[in-house]
Amino acid sequence: MSTSNPVEPAFIPPDQMEVLISEQQIKDRIAEVGQQISEEYAGKSVVLIGVLKGAAMFLADLARSITVDNTFDFVAVSSYGRARVSSGAVKLIKDIDNPIEGKHVIIVEDILDTGLTLSYLHKLMLQHKPASLKIATCIDKPARRVAQIEADYVCFKIPNHFIIGYGMDFAERYRGVPDIRLYPEDAGH
Repeated sequence: MSTSNPVEPAFIPPDQMEVLISEQQIKDRIAEVGQQISEEYAGKSVVLIGVLKGAAMFLADLARSITVDNTFDFVAVSSYGRARVSSGAVKLIKDIDNPIEGKHVIIVEDILDTGLTLSYLHKLMLQHKPASLKIATCIDKPARRVAQIEADYVCFKIPNHFIIGYGMDFAERYRGVPDIRLYPEDAGH
């Protein structure tokens, strides 16, 4: 019996990739978005729902920058194969753990590109009857949008580049890179 393993892409050291958004730029912009959310939700509590795995770093930094009472939960979805090509179908892998009915909710995503995942999650979270529902994304790539959805809070809008770092991966690698870098176009993603 033989098993076939998919070929892992070669590891490219992050320091060989161009920095698109520096660690300091990320920190500064998240502080601004956190302040905006804190002002808009003054006197209220907010539930941040992070989309695993990519949004974990962004959610942690955003939660720390919000001064109003906030808690967080996570969902996990799948829409990409190993080749990083969206299948177009979004599948829920992990739902939220706590009820959000009557609460102010912000879905926190690392990157909004086609919009298929966030459109799916937005509809799913509305079924839980929150008091309000908004979306925060670290990166917005409007050139790739397929679904009609926009984020309420956007840290950075970028052209259609393949990026890694700050939670965003390629074949599960590079999530821990503290800034956002351009993955080489000729590296075969």
